[in-house]
Amino acid sequence: MASQQTPPAKNTGPTRSPETLARLRANIGTLSTMMRKELEETLPWYRRLSADERSALGLVAQNGINAFVSWYEQPSSPSWVLSDVFGTAPTELTRSISLQRALQLIRTVVQVVEDRVPELATAGEQVALREAVLRYSREVAFAAADVYARAAENRGAWDTRLEALAVDGILRGENTDALQSRISALGWTSHGNFTIMVGPAPSEANASFLGNLRRSAARFAEDVMVGIQGDRLILVLGNVRNPESAHARLSELFAPGPVVYGPLAVTLTEATASAKAAFAGVSVARGWSGAPRPVSAEDLLPERVIGGDDSARKTLLNGIYRPLVAASNGLIETLSSYLQGGHSLEAAARELFVHSNTVRYRLRRVTDVTGWDPLIPREAFVLQTALIVGRLSAPRTGASKAGHGKPAAAPAPPLP
Repeated sequence: MASQQTPPAKNTGPTRSPETLARLRANIGTLSTMMRKELEETLPWYRRLSADERSALGLVAQNGINAFVSWYEQPSSPSWVLSDVFGTAPTELTRSISLQRALQLIRTVVQVVEDRVPELATAGEQVALREAVLRYSREVAFAAADVYARAAENRGAWDTRLEALAVDGILRGENTDALQSRISALGWTSHGNFTIMVGPAPSEANASFLGNLRRSAARFAEDVMVGIQGDRLILVLGNVRNPESAHARLSELFAPGPVVYGPLAVTLTEATASAKAAFAGVSVARGWSGAPRPVSAEDLLPERVIGGDDSARKTLLNGIYRPLVAASNGLIETLSSYLQGGHSLEAAARELFVHSNTVRYRLRRVTDVTGWDPLIPREAFVLQTALIVGRLSAPRTGASKAGHGKPAAAPAPPLP
């Protein structure tokens, strides 16, 4: 029986000779110098980099030459590429140049080595050395792509956390300087005109969904931030183009349920108030059975007041009741009579002893002063709620004067 012989190990590396290895080691400095000169001459973007950036990239390229000589002498697994070539430079590399430019740098380094092959290898080993250079350049290119992929993944995870902190800061009304810093770090370019949308979040709001939401929102706004808090999805938009269309289209990406957008906020401080109004609106939107989707938080002022939202009470008081009182000319008395008389012009005219055209004129003035039309049932409900809020907020001695359309009773004469 013939004895089994162990087959010789397959040599996966290139053919190497002591003479070629000696030449490679002796020319590392020369190759590094030529490589730097070639980068300066052939890559215009390299010349525009700062001295520190050029130094970091030059170190990467020099490490690449050193690592090639070591690999050519003793081939090993591709895992050496990340540690030997890039070392601690991935962060600096990805900040300084794009992946495309990194590959241009690798190509330049490889070209320098390949051009010097006749001087570095013996005649019978030149072909093998060129093949080794090509294999090596392929491994370095794959390693560079891996470095950039990892950096992008880490940057994406960090951006997501930073975005969540920024959205939370807007909701909680954090110091605007710190909040502005976070928003700027996300690449936010808008300095005002914030729009906040709040609604139910999908059960599976994964990275794919959030990416699709950001892309869709980017069609309508210059800047976008997305946050999820519990079962609520928050969308922060900067400089929205065509708000009506944007609100309608983006609301389709929320889960079933009411979607509310807050009033336009000019500053970050106002953005906090807008977000609170949107959250308050979402909580009480079911109180209006005919509410559109999406609906403005300002259209839900009566429901928000009933739900205990103090900002809605102040909005009704300062935006409707007090302007009507200041306008005088019988506007608040006319509005009160019209609403209490079943929205009848004639009934209000009889109660006030004026012509119905006078009532109609005064109601148009109410619309001019407040922006709400008492002839539209829903807006009339908002105005009526404002009258109630105003009466409850007025001093007790003036309660009988404001909003009833009747003069206060004269005080009784003193007893003899």
